[in-house]
Amino acid sequence: MSMQGGWMALRTLSSDQSVKHARLKPGTLKRIISYAIPYKSLFSLFLICLIADALLAIATPLLLKELIDKGVIPEDRSVVTTMAIAVALLAILSAAVNIVIRWFSAKIGEGLIYDLRSQVFDHVQEQSIAFFTRTQTGALITRINSDVIGAHRALTSTFSGIVSNVLTLILVVGTMLALSWQITIASLLLLPIFLAPTKAIGSRLQGYTRDSFDLNAQMTSTMNERFNVSGALLVKLYGDLGQESRIFRKRVRKVADIGISMAMLSTFFFIALISIAALATAIAYGIGGHLAIDGSITLGSLIAITTLLARLYGPLVSLATVRVDVMGALVSFERVFEVLDLEPMVREKEFASTLQTTTPSIKFDEVRFTYPNAKQISLASLESTALPELNDSEEILKGISFEVKPGTVTALVGTSGAGKTTISGLLPRLYDVTAGSISIDGIDIRELTLASLRSSIGVVMQDSHLFHDTISENLLYAKSDATFDEMKAACVAAQIWDLVSSLPNGLETMVGERGHRLSGGEKQRLAIARLLLKSPSIVILDEATAHLDSENEELVQKALAQALQGRTSIVIAHRLSTVMGADQIIVLDDGTIAERGTHEELVLSGGLYSELFARQDLTTPN
Repeated sequence: MSMQGGWMALRTLSSDQSVKHARLKPGTLKRIISYAIPYKSLFSLFLICLIADALLAIATPLLLKELIDKGVIPEDRSVVTTMAIAVALLAILSAAVNIVIRWFSAKIGEGLIYDLRSQVFDHVQEQSIAFFTRTQTGALITRINSDVIGAHRALTSTFSGIVSNVLTLILVVGTMLALSWQITIASLLLLPIFLAPTKAIGSRLQGYTRDSFDLNAQMTSTMNERFNVSGALLVKLYGDLGQESRIFRKRVRKVADIGISMAMLSTFFFIALISIAALATAIAYGIGGHLAIDGSITLGSLIAITTLLARLYGPLVSLATVRVDVMGALVSFERVFEVLDLEPMVREKEFASTLQTTTPSIKFDEVRFTYPNAKQISLASLESTALPELNDSEEILKGISFEVKPGTVTALVGTSGAGKTTISGLLPRLYDVTAGSISIDGIDIRELTLASLRSSIGVVMQDSHLFHDTISENLLYAKSDATFDEMKAACVAAQIWDLVSSLPNGLETMVGERGHRLSGGEKQRLAIARLLLKSPSIVILDEATAHLDSENEELVQKALAQALQGRTSIVIAHRLSTVMGADQIIVLDDGTIAERGTHEELVLSGGLYSELFARQDLTTPN
């Protein structure tokens, strides 16, 4: 039995056997074939090479038969030389064919991976923000990585394995029957003995494999949590380094122990197969030797049969377990399709208009909003294990109506959970309203292209996200063609250029994961520089100064003054000192508008705003 056949059988045995009982959705196979159509020319050549490889597998034993029967026994040196050269040439040709097969397999496989990953990535990018709030990032990445690779096996290694094994089996059995039906029948009768190690070792190997996956997942999760900046900081401040080390070592030890057990099982598996193959060869020589003495077959035929015998059991064992490989690959395809079939909640209308405005007006008209439930926005298989939601979300906004005039600042204030941040998410269509409408310059935002809508809106949040990249790359994310002078001007306006220019690498300084190399105030000012570089006509500030000290707040406020100048703005604030100068202040309470007016009007009204104002003791400068 060939080592390649043994490895393929071992890989199948270590796979999840439950997939062979899986039921595929109707149309899955047809859909899978559609991904192969762009590669049909390559598939045709791939198939021709597989057929050539199968033919070469039986050619060498037949040449050996001729070499012995017509060269060695008659002592014809010319035949011996000719046959030996032919065997050598066939070996070279077989190697070349295998290289070509590997190239076709890689070309088709990597092309399919590229197609699937690109399609899944683009589709996930289109999902609403609600999808990401529920989806477990690791599970989603697994779909893009592991399941896509599993899917590509269906059209490469699994396909080629089935075709190659079937062709090889037909040709080998046919040739062996032609040479000696007696030895062939005896060899096939030994197949149950050959499959015995597969049955005996398979179940234990599957158990070890599942445990190994689980332990590796735990170990990876531990490293992910401890090795990011926030996790490392928590461990330093609260954790016991010795205890952390002991827990990690315990998990690593379990992984190592299972690895040793799997290695020993694999060794027993190969030794069992090699031993049974040796037994089968001995029986073939015993039967064939008697037949050769009786003159029923030639010595060359006996050598050819025993050589073919080594190529018989590999395809038989592989085909006996092929259902697991096939269903595993098809299930991977189905898991990828599950993501691709998830419709985005926020969709752009066909023939949507492009927003073109410099200082727009914004109008919320009887807006109602309820956060979507899990079934509407995500897949159960992409969420971490949790109890199912028994009740739908309560209505967050209950008929909100207000208008923001061009070039003015409207502040949203109120208690936590009143709906302030929800409003900021509805304007750029991170979510869609449940009822009512939001319009910009009289146009319903659902009639606008998402690209033009979002390019017109700049947002600075409470905790602005920075990518683990250079300052310049984080700025260029807002405007990919920005020049050095434009980036510098944005940084100057955002009160951050003095810091950037003082750094050894200036704009090429790495900011670290989520910007952890910068202070909170520095991150916010850099986020404001990014907003200024984008130069939007609408600005949303969501608690942009919530966690800053007085010095950083002063710098950020100066930067925000630049950001808001001449732009239609919505400012969400808990600290009322930051919105006292707003043109309009809207006070939210439990999803409704409790009050609206200027700072002076609301303080004198004695309502909720006046109560919040008194509670923060803002009668003197903060």
